[in-house]
Amino acid sequence: MKKFILGFAVLTTVFMNAQTQIIAHRGYFQTQPPTTENSITALQNAQKLKIYGSEFDVRMSKDGVLVINHDEHHGKMEISETDFKELAKLKLSNGEKYPTLKDYLKSGKKDKALKLIVEIKPAKTEALENEMVEKTVKMIKEMKLESQCEYISFSLNICKQIKKIAPDFKVQYLRGELSPQQIKDEGLDGIDYHYSIFQKNPTWISEANALGLITNSWTVNEVEIYNELKKQGIGFITTNIPEQLKGK
Repeated sequence: MKKFILGFAVLTTVFMNAQTQIIAHRGYFQTQPPTTENSITALQNAQKLKIYGSEFDVRMSKDGVLVINHDEHHGKMEISETDFKELAKLKLSNGEKYPTLKDYLKSGKKDKALKLIVEIKPAKTEALENEMVEKTVKMIKEMKLESQCEYISFSLNICKQIKKIAPDFKVQYLRGELSPQQIKDEGLDGIDYHYSIFQKNPTWISEANALGLITNSWTVNEVEIYNELKKQGIGFITTNIPEQLKGK
């Protein structure tokens, strides 16, 4: 009986390790030659890699246009205080036009095998966050991309608002201060924490798995850390080096 239990545990660990999936952080932009994060080209590069998904960041201009941008600023312009017409005058560093969410989703739809990991960035007020969520979800539904998209945010309000208007959508929280049980109690689908959070809380991955939660970690750019998390049974890794971690 002991041998059976031990064998089952080993097989379970191997199975869980084999299931760790790779997500490109802001697309696959560290190519040769390199391109720009959150660009259409970076998304297309991720599509060619045949990995699980590609993450990107959503913000909203002053006049309510959803754009793809990580930082609060595009050049010297604060996105939330600038109309889209002005933002669009400045191209990305790789020469591409400034991408809207609609542009990005259109490109993502061309490869249904690649999940689109939508990070909705926190806004200055809950009202603005709720508007962003409503517009994002509406656009994704109109483009019939419900099954291809998953959602993450540092804002607990955004996460809960997504679940409120689209209960079937998969939503993971990013900040890292909530335990797996607290995430479960909030009605969310998973934890997507910086790897240092899991190093400080070494039981959280197994606890989350036991609760049926999605487990992800960002931004894992070292093979050693990837292997460490994989041994713990993590489901997903978000990385700037997807080509190096794929298949490991």
